[in-house]
Formats: sequence, C-alpha cells, structure tokens
Amino acid sequence: MARKTLLLILTAFLLNNAGVCWAQEEKTEPETELSATSIVVKGNTLSVYNANGSTLEIFSLTGTKVSEFKIDSNEKTINVSLKKGCYILKVNKVVRKISIR
Repeated sequence: MARKTLLLILTAFLLNNAGVCWAQEEKTEPETELSATSIVVKGNTLSVYNANGSTLEIFSLTGTKVSEFKIDSNEKTINVSLKKGCYILKVNKVVRKISIR
C-alpha cells in the first residue's frame, strides 16, 4: 500500500513539475570556490571537479542506482551511456538533475 501511495505521489509531482526534468545548461567552468565539488554535464560526458576520493552515483527517478564511478583525481571526465530519460547525479553533498535526450 505504501509503495502505491509513493508511486502516486511521485507521478503527481512529475506531472505538476514537467519542466523540472530538463538538462542543466552546460557550464564553461566549475564553481569559483576552489574547494567546492561540482558536476558539469555535456551530452553523455560528465566532468567532476574537486571530488578526489569520492564516488559519483547515478540514480533513476525511481531511486534505483544505475551506475557508480570512483573519482580518483580532482578533475575526472566520465563517458556514460544512459538511456533517454531523467537522472539524478550525486557526489559528496552535490546533487544534480539531468535529462538525456
């Protein structure tokens, strides 16, 4: 019962906020604060800055973990092959919503 209620709430939220799922505009440079972790998305390429030793997690909108990548440098570029749809990226405390078209 709780699962059906959760799915109903999620569906209602997505229908009311259809524009929320669009891809974040490409940033030309990471955030100005040097110690801040940032994620830059360009097509199927993800660039993660200032997250050495962390893990990048990719989730579907249903909360299922799709992929996980170990960040082993301060500037890590990752090519991902995701199906069309909306995803949530998380590294440290930084969370981004993206849309793959």
